[in-house]
Amino acid sequence: MARKASRWFGFARSTIGRFVGLAFLCQFLVTGGVLLFVQQASQRTVVAADQQAVEDTRDDLLALYRGGGAKALREEIARRFRGVEGERAVLLLTDRDGRPVAGNLGAWPASLAADGRWQIMSLYRVGRDEPEPIGVVAKRMKGGELLLTGMVVSNSLQLARIYEEALSIAFIMSLVLALGISIMLGRILARQVSDIAETANEVAVGALDRRVPTDGSGDAFDRLGQSINAMLERIDALVTQLRMMTDGLAHDLKSPVTRLLSVVEQASSQTRDDTALDALEKVHGEAQTLRSMLTTALLISRTEAGFGGDQRRETDVGALLRDVGEVYGPLVEDSGFALHIAAPDSLLFSLHRELVSQSLANLIENALHYADGGDCIELSARLEPDGSLLISVADNGPGIPAENHAAALKRFGRLDPARGKPGSGLGLSLVEAVARLHHGTVTLSDNEPGLRIMLRLKRP
Repeated sequence: MARKASRWFGFARSTIGRFVGLAFLCQFLVTGGVLLFVQQASQRTVVAADQQAVEDTRDDLLALYRGGGAKALREEIARRFRGVEGERAVLLLTDRDGRPVAGNLGAWPASLAADGRWQIMSLYRVGRDEPEPIGVVAKRMKGGELLLTGMVVSNSLQLARIYEEALSIAFIMSLVLALGISIMLGRILARQVSDIAETANEVAVGALDRRVPTDGSGDAFDRLGQSINAMLERIDALVTQLRMMTDGLAHDLKSPVTRLLSVVEQASSQTRDDTALDALEKVHGEAQTLRSMLTTALLISRTEAGFGGDQRRETDVGALLRDVGEVYGPLVEDSGFALHIAAPDSLLFSLHRELVSQSLANLIENALHYADGGDCIELSARLEPDGSLLISVADNGPGIPAENHAAALKRFGRLDPARGKPGSGLGLSLVEAVARLHHGTVTLSDNEPGLRIMLRLKRP
């Protein structure tokens, strides 16, 4: 439940979520405003028709009063009701003292003022047991008599309620439709953006041949896709040139170093001078270091260029760690350390096995070189709640101060100012490049005591 709430909260804060909310709000305001106007206009129209009929009746009776007096008015009212059953008209004429003279109301309504205003009241007609909604207009005449003209408006009010209910249903349906349209528009935009993001992610892991789908419509997304594709074409060409250059560089530089090593080995086998042998041995060691640095630097460059991202396979992580431990176990024991491996069985994860193995080998070698005074190296792996894989290599040596963690990850970074210990400063750089290839990160932390290096890898 908390994860769903977090996902919905994240969607509400996203650009697509705000667009859906804005589109829904606009449609809500427009549709609601139109339906409210229709409801008010229809209600006014129905009531206005009854009011006009009542006022016409009043005007006719007043004209008759002016011509024939109260007697003629009484006769006209009696004539109108004679033989009429169930008529909607309501009339009442009183004398100067307010006593009823003619009409179908038993008494003058107490709260009704003779000011000529239209009012709707609940009144009893003569012969009716239930009150009815009646629209009335009252007028005091010159002789002091009171004249009430009205009409039963129950049918009109019922019709207005029907209009209101129908418009309310239409309003609810319009809200559902507006929400559906907004979500559909949001999904269309999200799909367009997702295509771009998915292409960018695939390119980031080495699929340089992928391109953003375009439909040729010429809209903003289509132009954006075309621009991104043009950029990817350029990147693909540059990376291809880089690959050709690095391959040539590897061949051109490693071959002389290899020949140098061969020459040194031949010279060592042919000389008997101890001084010369010592010098040749130093040259041989430096040449091997140079070849190792060259190989590692080229591997880092190729990894950062995304090569190998398409070679990720589902791998048994526990078996991988045990294989690394089997290879480096004797070296660890000879160096006075103990290697402990902790990984769950059947933990499968998509990764580049060779590059991850090389990274772990670099971390173990770093622990052997720098963890003076330590006696244990721990190699562990676990699956995090977010689905990422966390591999850590920890020792209980002196560790690295927190302020030097960033410097340790720099290429050719050495925390030994005198550079008296072996190493090229490329071990952690390769680990970080491998982590980026897997959309992950490398983190250094205090192992209390010692150093813990955590390699977090994410699924494609």
